[in-house]
Amino acid sequence: PTDRLIDTVTLYLNPVVQEQWHERVLDLRPRRIIFNPGTEHPSFAQRAKDLGIEVVEGCTLVMLATGQY
Repeated sequence: PTDRLIDTVTLYLNPVVQEQWHERVLDLRPRRIIFNPGTEHPSFAQRAKDLGIEVVEGCTLVMLATGQY
C-alpha cells in the first residue's frame, strides 16, 4: 500500500503471469485498471469491480493517441 493515490494501473502481462500481481494491484486501490489486448482476466476484473475499481478492456496506446486516456 501507498500513501499516494493511484489513478490507473495498465496491464501488459498475460493472465497466467499477472496472477502473482493481483493482490498487489488491488491493494493499491487504483481508480481504474486497464486490461490491454491479451491480458483479459475475467475473475480478476470482477474482483476489481467488486471493490469499486473501474475496469477497462482496451489498448492504452490507442487510448492515449485518441485522447480517451
